[in-house]
Amino acid sequence: MALMITDECINCDVCEPECPNDAIYMGLEIYEINPDKCTECVGHYDAPQCRQVCPVDCIPFNPDHTETQDQLMVKFKLLSASKKLNSA
Repeated sequence: MALMITDECINCDVCEPECPNDAIYMGLEIYEINPDKCTECVGHYDAPQCRQVCPVDCIPFNPDHTETQDQLMVKFKLLSASKKLNSA
């Protein structure tokens, strides 16, 4: 399941640099998460890093993007391969 940022976000800027997949970006008013890039940190960490550092607890699971741990691992592997290709 990808994560999402709710309108309780205070734009504190701590979540964006923590995302290993560059899924978090500044939207029109608050930070947002690209569900195509969000793996809940599967493949990188044991827990989603953005949720660990968020001071207002505004990063729930996105019910519109449910994925199993296996699906998240596949996404992680695809994103990692894409990064390698783009940096070569």
